Amino acid sequence: MQHFPLWKRILVIGLCLAGFALGVPNLFYNRVEAHNDAVTVLERDGAVTDAQSAAMAGWPAWMPSGLVNLGLDVRGGAHLLAEVHLAEVYKARMDGLWPELRKALADERQVIGSIRRVPSTPDVLKIQIGNADQIARAVEVARALARPVVSMTGVGSSDIEVTGTGDTLTVKLSAAEQTATDDRTMQQSLEIVRRRVDAAGTREPTIMRQGADRILIEVPGIGSAAELKGLIGTTAKLTFHQVVGRAASAEQRPGPGQEILPDANDKTAFYILDSLPVVTGDELTDARPDSDQNGMPAVAFRFNATGARAFGDYTANHIGEPFAIVLDGKVISAPVIQTHIAGGSGVITGRFSVQQATDLALLLRAGALPAGMTFLEERTIGPELGADSIQAGMIASAIGFAAVVVFMIASYGLFGFFASVALAINVIFIIAFMSLIGATLTMPGIAGIVLTMGTAVDANVLIFERVREELRRGIAPVRAFDIGYDKAMSAIVDANVTHFMVGMILFVLGAGPVRGFAVTLLIGIVASIFTALWLVRLIIAEWYAWRRPKTIVV
Repeated sequence: MQHFPLWKRILVIGLCLAGFALGVPNLFYNRVEAHNDAVTVLERDGAVTDAQSAAMAGWPAWMPSGLVNLGLDVRGGAHLLAEVHLAEVYKARMDGLWPELRKALADERQVIGSIRRVPSTPDVLKIQIGNADQIARAVEVARALARPVVSMTGVGSSDIEVTGTGDTLTVKLSAAEQTATDDRTMQQSLEIVRRRVDAAGTREPTIMRQGADRILIEVPGIGSAAELKGLIGTTAKLTFHQVVGRAASAEQRPGPGQEILPDANDKTAFYILDSLPVVTGDELTDARPDSDQNGMPAVAFRFNATGARAFGDYTANHIGEPFAIVLDGKVISAPVIQTHIAGGSGVITGRFSVQQATDLALLLRAGALPAGMTFLEERTIGPELGADSIQAGMIASAIGFAAVVVFMIASYGLFGFFASVALAINVIFIIAFMSLIGATLTMPGIAGIVLTMGTAVDANVLIFERVREELRRGIAPVRAFDIGYDKAMSAIVDANVTHFMVGMILFVLGAGPVRGFAVTLLIGIVASIFTALWLVRLIIAEWYAWRRPKTIVV
């Protein structure tokens, strides 16, 4: 015990100081102020450019400023459960395919006769031809328009299924393409909702997919569910512009009818664009990951009739020039026009990975939700309830901490006090690590902290009981502590490993409140092992070196 290595002393003290530095900023942060049922939330109306910095006035800028995010049940806010209308996407795909298929069949009019679209379900395209005996040829023409499914599960499949019965040609999305379309639609919806919510300056929203066609949206600190619905319903601005040139900086003065916009990926790059867009995102009907003629990842897109006409005319007159795709005031891509793009569809090529092509397709379509949403659940949790939750959690934590401290001091005297100091640092470690990773503190998370307070001293109890046994046998104090730590080690490791395994199962398989509980529990387990085996031992070693007692009573 007396020979505590220097590197361990430095490590223990350094980790404790780091824990204090990461945890203390939470004391300087005023999250929500409620006065007469009115809530003031920083950065709601754009009056403050950095809500976190404004809320932490008085805290040095050079110090760590990460904060523990408060969950919906603690801070108050809005909860929505939305159902995405995936059938609308199928209908849009069929409607978009019809002009292309009509043109292909029209080229074979002398063989198959007249062509006419007949009413059907939204996800099915039915076409009636004049010569029923040539239905096989019509099926062949339609199948020529099929493209490979771009997904990990649909490799080798076509995106459409074509059948012919009598004089009717039936086209619908294949099962593999429907699955891929569902995934793309849900991913895009999640991305759009997240962009809308983030634009309001809210912190740590929970936006996640539930089931096949539902999205859970929980935003702490927002005024009401109606406000959140209005926020999600807004449309991002997606435009396509002519590139005039490159700008040295954002401060450069553009010419008449021009604007300077930054590159979304390169903060040092700026583009001079014609301020009047050639086409807008309102005219974009589809964008999805595809492949070019060489099999490399690319992004395919399609405009409606108006957009297709404007886009086709522009590309015909500007071959070899870059064409900027602008989303929310930033240039997300500036491909070079290689050829005249007629028909309202084209492919953006580049040195993309599959993931980059998928992400770009999401961004291209992020100007509007891919399908409508129906809100199945709406709940508003007021800030007063959140404040009550915080107060109740603080009271429970304080009572739990006080009870543990009283028990430890009553049972082990001065050494119980040392263990209590380590317990306080344990809680600081939990807050510090949650601040570092940006975790969200919920009511179940507070319950996990309170539980950690009760279990964190278990290791110290085991160690002190072993030390008592050795002291009763007449072993010298220093040797008694060394033997006590050695004998208790296996039991401490076994207990905490099994405890940690249960916490990991809760975190991996659980969701929502269960995961919030598991986060604080797991952090607390790791912190308790550190404080019990290293921190308390260091405190006792320093105390013994200072006081040099001849006898020790545990």
